[in-house]
Amino acid sequence: MPVFHQNLTRHSSKTNLNVSGNSNISNSINANGISDGMALGNTSAALVYKLCSHITGLTSDALTPSYQLVLRTLSCTSTAAVESDEFEVGEKIKKRLVKEKREKDALNFAELHRKLQGSVVLKNRWAILCFLLNLSGSKNKYQIKNGPYGFGFTKFATLTPLQNVGFYDGTKNQQSRTVPSDKNLAVIAGSEKIEFASLPSAYQPGRYGVSVDCADQGRSNLSDSGSGSVCSHSNNNRVARMAALFSGKEKTEGTVVPMITKKDKISASQVVRQRPKSFPDLILPIIPEGILLREVLFAFQGIEGKFIKMQPGKDRFYIDSKAGLSGPMQRQLLRLIELGWMYNKVHNFCESQNLDRALGLVGQSFIAALQEELSEYYRLLAVLESQLQQNFSIEEPYSSTRSGSLTLRQLAVWTLDPFVRMKQLATLVDACRGQRGGALASSLYSFLHHADPSICELVKHILSVVVQPIYRMLSHWIFSGELEDMYHEFFVAVNSSVPNTSLWHEKYSLRKTMVPSFLTMSQARKVLSTGKAINFLRMVCHDHSSVRPCDEQSEQVDTATVVSLFNQDQDSDFQRLLETSYKETSRHVLKSLFTQYNFTDHLLAMRRYLLLGQGDFIRHLMDLLEEELPKSANMLYLHNLSGILESAIRATNAQFDSPDILQRLDLRLLEAAVGDTGWDVFSLDYHVDGPIGTVFTPQCINAYLRLFNTLWRSKRIEYILSGMWQTQMTYSRLMRTLPGVAPVLHHCHFILTEMVHFVQQMQYYIAFEVMECSWAELQQKVMSAEDLDQVIAAHEQFLDSIMTRSLLDEESKDVLTQLRAIYDLVIRFQGIQTKFWYQALSEVDARKKLDSQIVSKTEKGNWGISEAEVQVQKQRQVEFERKVVPATKAQLRVLANSYQDMVQKFLLMIADHSDPNLRFLSFRLDFNEHYKSRNSRLQTSLTYQHRRRSVLQTSVL
Repeated sequence: MPVFHQNLTRHSSKTNLNVSGNSNISNSINANGISDGMALGNTSAALVYKLCSHITGLTSDALTPSYQLVLRTLSCTSTAAVESDEFEVGEKIKKRLVKEKREKDALNFAELHRKLQGSVVLKNRWAILCFLLNLSGSKNKYQIKNGPYGFGFTKFATLTPLQNVGFYDGTKNQQSRTVPSDKNLAVIAGSEKIEFASLPSAYQPGRYGVSVDCADQGRSNLSDSGSGSVCSHSNNNRVARMAALFSGKEKTEGTVVPMITKKDKISASQVVRQRPKSFPDLILPIIPEGILLREVLFAFQGIEGKFIKMQPGKDRFYIDSKAGLSGPMQRQLLRLIELGWMYNKVHNFCESQNLDRALGLVGQSFIAALQEELSEYYRLLAVLESQLQQNFSIEEPYSSTRSGSLTLRQLAVWTLDPFVRMKQLATLVDACRGQRGGALASSLYSFLHHADPSICELVKHILSVVVQPIYRMLSHWIFSGELEDMYHEFFVAVNSSVPNTSLWHEKYSLRKTMVPSFLTMSQARKVLSTGKAINFLRMVCHDHSSVRPCDEQSEQVDTATVVSLFNQDQDSDFQRLLETSYKETSRHVLKSLFTQYNFTDHLLAMRRYLLLGQGDFIRHLMDLLEEELPKSANMLYLHNLSGILESAIRATNAQFDSPDILQRLDLRLLEAAVGDTGWDVFSLDYHVDGPIGTVFTPQCINAYLRLFNTLWRSKRIEYILSGMWQTQMTYSRLMRTLPGVAPVLHHCHFILTEMVHFVQQMQYYIAFEVMECSWAELQQKVMSAEDLDQVIAAHEQFLDSIMTRSLLDEESKDVLTQLRAIYDLVIRFQGIQTKFWYQALSEVDARKKLDSQIVSKTEKGNWGISEAEVQVQKQRQVEFERKVVPATKAQLRVLANSYQDMVQKFLLMIADHSDPNLRFLSFRLDFNEHYKSRNSRLQTSLTYQHRRRSVLQTSVL
């Protein structure tokens, strides 16, 4: 493109071209197509002629074909896509310049193109850009071959192939192209003659309305071709010449072509296929419309013909370039054969899926629905084939014998509805490829909400066929609990390896990917629960009374109900059917669980024994175990502990419980660690099986054991503090006689009071705010539950709630550790006080013994005590007063400081906890604001800003 910008700049700025419609250029051209105005100076035609001569470097006769091609290109009428085509051509020019590393020229071209768009003189800018783009490059590219279908202009050709065959020499005499008046004679440049009657009827000029009159400047319309093309009057000469060439009897100029006899006639397909070697650039004549109709019908069936072929390795049709069809005709054919391409897509999909053995019932139903639609399409093809056979004669198969014969335009109109229908089928095939079961039904359902009622009906019909296997499996499941899913395409899955003890939780599950989109997750869960409840009654409860008979099931399955499955907005039959079956089976399950298996009694037993709700039993059990549990964990024996448990049951109100509950109550020893005592490993247990084991799962039992261990530890601390208080009240009076003991007793009483208050508040919080509130909520939910899943969910929520609020969740792990450290201080305080009481009581006993000895000796008349005994007594008293009392005071002082620090830290932790009940617990623990005065962080109200600031400070520390 060396001179591209120069030519564009020069001629866009200086030349005033009017090339829209029939331009001045066309008016300056004579019948020969040669400009008579080359010497007219600066006319439009003269300027174009000079431009062609300048660019191609040709002159005189050699320039004529190129000049005619330029005129046709510049004078083509604009279409609706001119603006987009102009933009496309401009982008191609800029890309070519950038590819040649001429970025500066690309910028210049963009600026020139912008100025050219602002011009009001030049209207057909698209043709100018195409002309300059195709003429750009080296000189050899400018050499245009014979005919306008030479290099570079096939895309923009608007004439039929007959117009482009054999450009005549414009320098010859006009009279040499005079058409004779004989009806069936045509003259080829010279004096050649040929009778059109001797040609095949499809190629006669009259067949397509070719006029031999040259009154309209040598142009005529092909009225029956459907392509809208025009031909010059010399088409007759070219047709005759073509017939002579194909018959092998071509004559030189001035000779007469002999008439072709009937037996020498050649078929239309032979005329199209043959290409004389002496005319390598000759373009073949128009293909008869009958041949094109036959080719299109072949393409409708996915079969390639002689001109419409299937490109190897690619899923597309194309038109053979040897056909010599015009651009509009090719576009019309491509629009028609798109129906065949879509048919190929649907047909190939059906064929490939039929070979898949794991396709499933839903996929097979989809294939059956598609094949049903293809059967209707085959009927249409049969009608079109019959119409084509009736319109054309037997002797000349592609020559119409009726006035109302089938045409391409009629075929386009008749296939409008099948085109839309086949397009929708192809879209469904693309969307559903590789999907199975409920996912396939969901993909189809997404096309149901369409604005076109015909498409909605099509999708609804296909969906009604596809959903039938799903509805059949669904009916079997909710009516009899049977799952007939050989190909794993139903949204309910079964694991046959799971035992019946875990039937409800593990054997049946929901495949969420297979749930059809027209079913909500709530409906899918109800479907799962309904069939699962039937199997639960049959296999776990051994109750067969709720299973529906098969005849009732068969009555429910019909086409109307299948449609209601995915059309629930207008039809609620399926919803009513599902609700009825779901409520009936769920009611039967709950009735069996509550009446036959006494679920509420077992739930209450869990509350009484594992959650320490039976106070008298727990207290008496601790009294009996007081001598056993302080031993090492390795020294405990289950038979001894079992005897103690039976004794506690017989001595308390637990003896009035049902024998079934008492037989299930047992004890277990947890895994022991190094240094653990019996208090650390002892635990009560409750055995569950059968239907109640569905609610009390092993995970729930583990949660109960963790709760029992925490509550048992807290109850033990309360038991220890109660015993310490009793001992303190008993021994305090005996120790008043000892000098220096009163401060120690006061300090012990002070520490004990703090610990009792702390443990009592924790016990009150767990027993009432946690247990009782959660228990009342659980009872309300259980009594109002509609199915077994709701009972299980309520029970699990109850356990989660009390575990969270009892500091057994992950968030409260540090708080629970701090609480257990405080409990360890209580046990340590018990050891210090017990040791001090032992030493103090020993001192009191020694003094009492000494006094009794003095009295008895005095009564006998002897000295009450000797000097040696006085020294021994003084030494013991001094040792007690100077060693035991100060050491105990120091231990109590350290213990008190440690206890207050731990309680203060515990208060800070629960003040920043997410649970508001734990935050409010800090108020009761610090009722006199003693800890609040020691730490400024506890003085701020419990607002969100305080909690956020506390968290930040804790993280910094």
